[in-house]
Amino acid sequence: MTAHQSFGDTVVAWQKKHGRHDLPWQNTQDPYVVWLSEIMLQQTQVTTVRAYFARFMARFPTVADLASAHQDEVMGLWSGLGYYSRARNMHRAAQDVVSLHGGVFPRSADALQTLPGIGRSTAAAVASLCFGEPIAILDGNVKRVLTRYLGFKEDLAFAQVEKKVWAMAQTLLPQHDVKQSMPPYTQGLMDLGATVCTPKKPQCVVCPLAQTCVAKLEGQPETYPVKTRKLKRTSEQLWLLQAVTRAGDVWLMQRPPIGVWGGLYCLPVFQSFDALLAALPTTHHAQLQEGGVIKHVLTHKDLHLHPVALNLPSPEQLGTLMGEGRWSTKTDWPSLGLPAPIRKLLER
Repeated sequence: MTAHQSFGDTVVAWQKKHGRHDLPWQNTQDPYVVWLSEIMLQQTQVTTVRAYFARFMARFPTVADLASAHQDEVMGLWSGLGYYSRARNMHRAAQDVVSLHGGVFPRSADALQTLPGIGRSTAAAVASLCFGEPIAILDGNVKRVLTRYLGFKEDLAFAQVEKKVWAMAQTLLPQHDVKQSMPPYTQGLMDLGATVCTPKKPQCVVCPLAQTCVAKLEGQPETYPVKTRKLKRTSEQLWLLQAVTRAGDVWLMQRPPIGVWGGLYCLPVFQSFDALLAALPTTHHAQLQEGGVIKHVLTHKDLHLHPVALNLPSPEQLGTLMGEGRWSTKTDWPSLGLPAPIRKLLER
């Protein structure tokens, strides 16, 4: 058996002995649990996801519970986890599972990809972990493990190159007891990437693949994976109108579904202080109080937020001036889906 042929079996053996076994979404083949965790873990650390996962499972223990929930409640529980399109797609996918599949998740990766928000790697993870389908995953951790092991030097910034890695990943699957081996294999690859084959200072000395890993033999594992094209960071200035009554009611508007904070409830947002002034009657201008600038870092953009407070004795009809919005009481707004910096601002 060649080194490549034994790759999968080596990962399986390592995972059973040294991999992670205490994560709350492990030790189950319930596709709802695995799918929920996979969506939450996209571009988010395990330490952050744990608490959110626990809250979601407590409130929505089944896919039917999630499907029947109001989107505002789903977004409220997701608030602070970021990448909010994940939550909207997750809610829609749950509704599709119930309405189109009788409440039962499809058992193949191809069928799972027909659900909103489930891409190729997530579908493969659910299908392999829950149903033993012999299919490769390729998330960020796995790309790092495979490109280092293979010494794959081509640039992953190009889609046609990533297709090559997909094809190679499929050749590295376990060779024995495949259906039973796929769950620990898939989990093992994720565990290796998260705990051993890390981006910086990988622990090659304890890696089960070290003897046949090209990057280890070259002595330069951190040069993999190769990806030259990076999105350029931008910045944006935004002004926020924080209209609050003496009773603690706050004026909130729901953001458009597309764009920054899509679908979340938010303070009214303006591109300039002049635009904010133009939206208010001149009688309110003297009451405005500008606060300090808040910097909020997104994946590829820095937001510089300028909160402007407007303290009112009682609710006023701002809706006709500023579009659709509503007064939310101090007992109501904490449960809404709010962007993390807006929630922190209101909690001050």
